[in-house]
Amino acid sequence: MTLKKQSIRYNHKIYLNKSKEPSEKDEIIALSKFWSENEENLFKKLLKQGGSINIKGNHFKLVVQEKIRRLRDI
Repeated sequence: MTLKKQSIRYNHKIYLNKSKEPSEKDEIIALSKFWSENEENLFKKLLKQGGSINIKGNHFKLVVQEKIRRLRDI
């Protein structure tokens, strides 16, 4: 199984191998073709909470940007 484009949201910034620029969705999806089911599940957990992980010799750092919420006038 591989990841789908839907699983990587707009508020996810994924840095591959300690680069300073975020990676593209297509690059991450291409790498996920070689992952086991356990590795894919770990990455999906990472998408929910952020953090870093090594999978198949690649270092992933994921930063989840929080939603901006506005206060309404009462």
